[in-house]
Amino acid sequence: MAYFIGEDCVKCGLCADTCPLGIITEGEDRYVIDADQCVECGSCAAACPNEAISQQ
Repeated sequence: MAYFIGEDCVKCGLCADTCPLGIITEGEDRYVIDADQCVECGSCAAACPNEAISQQ
């Protein structure tokens, strides 16, 4: 089950900087994780200061 970035995202970019695969990109109102490529390592969720990232 891939990770998902929710509405609490403030677009700080820490998740994108932390992702070992580089599959997190800046979206219009929040960052977006490519669910097809996510390996569920959890590094993005651990880096998020707002706890906006969870598994879906």
